[in-house]
Amino acid sequence: MTVQANIPKQAHQPLQALGTAIRARRKALKLNATVAAETAAISRVTWHRIEKGEPSVTAGAYARALHVLGLSVMAVDAATIVPPKAGLIPALIPLEHYPQLQQLAWQVTGNTPLTAREAFDIYQRNQRHLAQQNFTPTEQALFDALQLGFGGHG
Repeated sequence: MTVQANIPKQAHQPLQALGTAIRARRKALKLNATVAAETAAISRVTWHRIEKGEPSVTAGAYARALHVLGLSVMAVDAATIVPPKAGLIPALIPLEHYPQLQQLAWQVTGNTPLTAREAFDIYQRNQRHLAQQNFTPTEQALFDALQLGFGGHG
């Protein structure tokens, strides 16, 4: 039995979110993974595992990846985190929280969250398929914030 098998699934979620943020930042900087890995002095395979949020990767490798991208990590007491306010656009949008968006984003595989721009573009591209009457209050708030933030019309 591996050590990883003893780790509760909930413990993997923060690393997966971190990996997703690292990947999004790398892409925003228009860096390919090989160049980023070489700059961080880690293998391309390790970089790939970091972007997947694998817990078996050392903290040092995560730290080097973050440094290369100009990012950092801060420990925060989860009890102090305030939920997003209405009208604010989240940096990353997990599809499982937005059922209509999840249906429209059929091409997205796995648990990869979308950027706000990607979510907005999917809503816009598939507007004819939107069942806005089926929006949850949370999804309606996201949709409204995206419309306001990106100047779309609905």
